Amino acid sequence: MQNASANALVPRTAPMADIQKIAQHMARLNVAALPRNYELFHEAIIGLNAGLAQDIAALGPQPQQAMLGELGLKYRLVSHCGLAGEASQNEASRLLREAAERLAEGLRHREAFARACATILKSVSGHDDQSLAAFIGEVDYLSASLSTVLSAEMEIGARLEDDIKRLETLERGISAMQSAAVADRITGLPNRIALNREIADLYEREEGFAGSALVMVDIDNFTELNDRYGTQAGNKLLKKLAGLFRKSIKKNDFVARTEADEFALLFSNVGMQDAMTIAERLRASVEDNLVFATSDKADHGRLTISIGVALSTDAATPGQLQANARVALLAAQSNPRRPVQAFGH
Repeated sequence: MQNASANALVPRTAPMADIQKIAQHMARLNVAALPRNYELFHEAIIGLNAGLAQDIAALGPQPQQAMLGELGLKYRLVSHCGLAGEASQNEASRLLREAAERLAEGLRHREAFARACATILKSVSGHDDQSLAAFIGEVDYLSASLSTVLSAEMEIGARLEDDIKRLETLERGISAMQSAAVADRITGLPNRIALNREIADLYEREEGFAGSALVMVDIDNFTELNDRYGTQAGNKLLKKLAGLFRKSIKKNDFVARTEADEFALLFSNVGMQDAMTIAERLRASVEDNLVFATSDKADHGRLTISIGVALSTDAATPGQLQANARVALLAAQSNPRRPVQAFGH
C-alpha cells in the first residue's frame, strides 16, 4: 500500500462553502447566529438529515429560539443536550433548596412545640396550687400544638417524597441526555465526542499509548448516493455499515461514527502490519457485503470506502493521532486504486 505523506493536509474542518451555505440559510430565516443554531442547520444541510430539514422548514421564517431548541433536543444534538442538562441541573438545585426550606419549616414547628412544653412545665412546677381546670387547659394547648406539629410534618414528608421522585426523574433524564450526547442518532454508535474521550483516555493510561492504531473510514461518494437514492436509503446503509463494523472489533477495540460519511475504529495491541491487514479486511468486507438496490435491477449498487491508518506510536498527542489518520485518509481518497493507506510507513 502507498504511504501517506506527513505534509499532505491537516485535519478536516468545515469547508468554507458549507459555512457560507449554512450562514446564508440562517440569515434568510432570521435565525440568531448561535453555535447551537449552527449545529442544528449543519446537521440538516450538510449532515443530510431530511427529517430535521423538514421540521425546520415547517417552522417558517423567523422561528422562535425555543422551537429551534426543541428540534435540537428531538434530534439529540450535542449542544442542545448540554442546554437541557443545564436546565435539569438548575431544576434539581431548585428542588433541593425547596426541600431544605421544608425541613427548616419542620424544625421550626418542633422548636415551637419544645418551647411550649418547657413553658408549661415551668408553670406547673412553680404553681403547686394550680387548679385542675388550668392544668387541663395547658394540656389541651399542648395537645393542639402537637397535632399541629404532626400535621405539618406529615405534609412536609409527603412533599419531600414528591421532591425525591422528581429528582430521580431528573437524574434519569440527565443520564439519558449525557448518553445521547456521545451517541450517534442514526447508527447508535459512539460519536466524535466519544471518540475524542476514548483517545484521550488511551493517552492518559499508565501504559501509555503504544501499540494502538486509529483507522479512519470514509464512504466514497456518499453525498451522491443520498441524492440519487434518498436519505432513507442512505441511513439504511449507514446502519448496515455500523453493524458490520461492530462485528469486526474485539472487546477492547472501539468504533464510532464521526461524520455524516465517516467512521473511526481504534484497535489496541496492533502494529502497522496488523492494522493494515485489518483495514484491508474491512474494505473487502464492505465491498463484498454491502449491496443495495438501484432503479436498474440489472445493476446493483455497491458501497466502496477509503481508509487511512495511523499508529499511536507516531503521535505524541491525541490530536496528532487523529491528524495523522486524516492525512492517510485524504491520501486514500485521492487515489482510488489504493484505497487503504498508512501514515508514515
